[in-house]
Amino acid sequence: MNNIVVMAHNKKKPELTSFLKEREEWLWGRSLIATGRSAEMLEKANLKVPLQHLSPGKSGGYEQITQLIEDGKVDMVIFFQDHEIKEQYHMDILNLLDACNLSNIPLATNSASAELLIIGLIRKQYAESRKMS
Repeated sequence: MNNIVVMAHNKKKPELTSFLKEREEWLWGRSLIATGRSAEMLEKANLKVPLQHLSPGKSGGYEQITQLIEDGKVDMVIFFQDHEIKEQYHMDILNLLDACNLSNIPLATNSASAELLIIGLIRKQYAESRKMS
């Protein structure tokens, strides 16, 4: 899992930043891809992880992420959603989520599911490393 999309609705951006900062060691060797203000907040947090900065979600960022997923360039998506958000561009979000499902990309929409994805990936990597030994 090398390319991880990380993004959040405005109310959830501080939570995403804290979540990633607390798990910065696990992120070593991976690259983050983020939309607009999510990327800006992560840059201000000085995460020591490569970060690709895309357009804001409602300005085409969701579509960019969907295309990256469809092109096989995304390994995991962490998208902290605010359930109260129902904007004109909401269909773009649904398309992104559908792309994850169609491409079998792990998707977390809150901190609990993101934590479980990470734990699962760590266990998977450990099991694979034991098979190689």
